[in-house]
Formats: sequence, structure tokens, C-alpha cells
Amino acid sequence: MSALLVQHPEIALFLALAIGHLIGMIKVGPIQLGGVCGTLIVALILGQSGVKLDPDLKAVAFALFIFALGFTGGPQFFANVGKGWRYGMLSLVEVVAVMAVVMTATVLLGLNPGAAAGMLAGSATESAVIGTASEAVSRLALPPSQIEALQGEIATAYSVTYLFGLITIVLFTSQLAPAILRIDLKKEAADLARRMGGEGESGAPALPPLVGRAFAAGAAAGETVAAFEQRLSYDATVERIRRGDEVREAASDDLLQPSDVLLIVGRRDGVLRAADALGPETVTTHLDMPLARRPYVMNRAELVGCTVAQLRALAPLEAHRGVYIAGIQRLGHAIPVLPATKLERGDVIELYGAERAVARAGDELGRAIPAGDKTDFVMLGLGVLAGILIGALGATVAGIHVTLGAGGGCLLSGLLFGWYASRRAGSAAFPSSAAQILKDFGLATFIAAVGFSAGPDAIRLIKEYGLALPLAGILAVLIPASLSLFIGHRLLKIETPILLGAIAGQQCSTPAISALVSASGNSTPVVGYTVTYAISNVLLPLLGPVVVGLAAHLG
Repeated sequence: MSALLVQHPEIALFLALAIGHLIGMIKVGPIQLGGVCGTLIVALILGQSGVKLDPDLKAVAFALFIFALGFTGGPQFFANVGKGWRYGMLSLVEVVAVMAVVMTATVLLGLNPGAAAGMLAGSATESAVIGTASEAVSRLALPPSQIEALQGEIATAYSVTYLFGLITIVLFTSQLAPAILRIDLKKEAADLARRMGGEGESGAPALPPLVGRAFAAGAAAGETVAAFEQRLSYDATVERIRRGDEVREAASDDLLQPSDVLLIVGRRDGVLRAADALGPETVTTHLDMPLARRPYVMNRAELVGCTVAQLRALAPLEAHRGVYIAGIQRLGHAIPVLPATKLERGDVIELYGAERAVARAGDELGRAIPAGDKTDFVMLGLGVLAGILIGALGATVAGIHVTLGAGGGCLLSGLLFGWYASRRAGSAAFPSSAAQILKDFGLATFIAAVGFSAGPDAIRLIKEYGLALPLAGILAVLIPASLSLFIGHRLLKIETPILLGAIAGQQCSTPAISALVSASGNSTPVVGYTVTYAISNVLLPLLGPVVVGLAAHLG
């Protein structure tokens, strides 16, 4: 088997991906390792055979991953750098505190640059740090064999500290922090949702929020369609009218007649209010109509920061008549669609209603997401190339050569390309599914390559540091998280569910936000999570070269 893996490293790669992601799917309570950590564990074991992947494949995989990461996070990052300062401050707390803990551990434990960078990556649960730190190690004035050994120690230290960091941040946000604050998290989240204009419920509702029903005009006869819809606070719309044998689209100035049958579409409570004001419900023969559900990227500068309620008030009646927000996605996470929910540039807003009405409102909101799945490879190729060239630039500061490297350059390039694409309709097509596969496969392939190289030295590193490394990793989670809890709760006065979501985001921990949403009973914590996640996803990878440089200098 060892000979087969050495001769055919592609077998080892896909074996590590398959078994690693299978291990990553195992869930114990709220704890789930995820595919990246699972892949690294399997790669470390298979690496005992001496299998290695071509360094060029490792470099390409990481460049694609880090560019896609920057591209998808670009709009949110630039939108929140200035306006989301309250939450962004927590990301700065994370950066400063985790650096302080890592460098203290480096001095006390005598960590080399590889182990120090691996501890940073694992305790901050930010896998991208492995790539930026590995690049920084490759630029050290050391023999190739020593560089390879240090890169292996990055992976090993990451695998050891990641597990403990993950467990710590999940338990801290969902269990320990609410206990410290002496609150009932589920009650707090429900109260917050009600203050934002919702009901504080989570999960898929048994009764869909948007419905359509047909009624006789009844007591509404003699009113215009516009007047009747105003009575319903525009929570429901008259979409079609059947008058005798004729069925036609409803217009705002249509005068309702006693014999009319109306198709009412809208929010459930609005339709129920319409039912009280109309005649009996009837069948929808020849009256039914198809409704569209289309996603749009919000990129209108004047709408950034508006709440959902303000968005409707700002638009003229005809622009939003018959259109409803069915969902909002931010950085791939669903955020609650409540009247007080604030919209940010780059949010994907799903509109629901008649085709013509959705198209009309969507054009006012931002850029339609194409229905196709074609990737603009001109943009992708130029973006990665620009990132590599940016990463090659450098400067000497205090006798130390400082450079972003290909990883940092591709991250910066991805941020800029993603920001540009969000502002220009129809430019730089990069479907979210394509970006996700690049992120998942690129990172997993890179991690597998690192794990194979680290395999032979993994056991030695674990024996050398014993429990000291995981304990330091736990402190590197608890100290920043505790500081953020104090600052956010006492000084910034951030609502507790949103604050805990922001703490999960400053750690870039998807398992933590999943456990927190489950413990909260609704998705209000996601509001804080997306802001700090976008900022920390940029800042933490840039710390990899810094830790390597400082640890090498101290050594």
C-alpha cells in the first residue's frame, strides 16, 4: 500500500479527501470537525508512507482557494470596514489578543516559527493561515530540508490546536458566555427578534409566510385596487381580477365590482386581513398565475444601511407593489428578514412575486444573479495573476524583508475583484457554487499536501510539546473571546445574541455559529457573525507571515 501511494500520489490525495470529509461529518453534540481538519488528520496518517504531492499543485490549489475567499468576502469586507466599526472592533481584539497569546507561548515554550504559526491557525480556527505561513517559511534563509520540516510542523500544530480551539469556541459562545452573563439565551434572542419586528421563531414554518388565495370582492366593491391595498398596509396585493369570463391583470386604478373574483397574494397576515374585508373564498379556476423567485445582489450605495422597513418606504409604490422579500443571504448565511434588519452591500436578496413586478423591483435594488452557472475565466485568470504579482512585491523594514506572498496577494486581489464585481452589473461572473467548490477543493487539496509532508514529523512534535500546545491553544481562544464579551457587552452595548454571533465570527468558526443559532432558537446571531467573519477572514491570514517573522527573529 505504501509503495502504491508513493507511486500514485493522486490516489492518496482523493483517499484523504474522501475519508477526511467522512470523518469531518461526524458530529458529537454541537462539535463537528469539518472536512478540512478531517482531511489533515488522514493526510498526516498517510504521510507516514512518504507520499508527497507536487509543490506546484499545492501552490495552485492555495492560490485558487484564497482568491475565491477574497472574492466572495470583498463586498462585505469593504462595506463593514467603516460602518460596522462596533463589530469590527471585536475582530481587532481577536487579532491583538491572539497574537499576544501566541507570541507569549512562543517565548515560554520555545516554539519554532512552524509550530507558532500552526498554533495561530489552529487556535483561531482559520485554515488559510497555514498557507500564508507556509509561504513565509519558504522565504526563510534556511536549508530546504529544514524549511520542509517547519512547514510540516505548521500542519501538525494546527491539527493539535484546532480540535481544542473548535471545542472551546463552540462551548464558549453557546454555553459558557450566556452563563457568565446570567441570561436565558433563547429568551434574549426571541426578545431581540420581536424588537426587530419578528416573532422570534426559527426553522422552516409549517405555514408558509407568502401565500395566494382567491376571494369574491364582497364588501370591497366600490373601492379602487390601490385603496384596498393601502388598507392592508401593502402586505397583500390584488394580482388578478376575474370579471365574468374575462381574467386580467389588476391595475392600481381598477374599481372593484361586486361580481369580481380577486387573486390576493402576499404575506399570510395580510391575506388573512384581506379575507376579513372580502367575500367568501372561492376556487382559482383560470385565475391562478405563476410567481417568480429571483435573487439580486444589493449594490445601490444609497440603500446600504437601510432597514427592510425603510427600503419599502423609500421606494415609490409602483416599484415595490406586489414584491416581497423571501430571504436574505450574507456571506452564504441566512439572516432574519425582519423590519429592523439592516441591509449591506453584497447582500443577496431573494424577491418573490409576479415576474414583471420582481424584475421591476430588482432593477431598482441591484444586480440580478444570472440563472446560469458559467464562470468568467478571464476574470479568474487575471485576478489570480494579479494576486501573484502583488504578492511578489516587498520591502525591507528594520532589516526584515516584508512581503505579502502569493497567498496575501491573491487574498487582496480577490477582495478588490469581488468589490468591483458587486458594483458593476453583469461584470465578472463567478457563481457562488463555483466559488464554493474552489474554496472547498482548493483548501482541502492544499491541506492534504501539507499533511503528507508533515506526516513523518507529526508524532515527534506531539511528543515534544505534549499538553502544553493544546492548553496554549485553548487560552488563545478564551482570552480574545472573553475580552470581546466584556467590551461588547459593557462598553459597546451590543445585544447579547448578536454579540455572541460576532465572537463566533471573529474566530471564523462556522460550527460555532451553527451551535449558537441552535441554542438561540432563531438566526439573530448571524447578524453579528457576518461582519466579524468578513473582517477576520482577511486579517487572520495576514498574521501568518508576521508570526513566522517574529518567531524566527526571537529564535
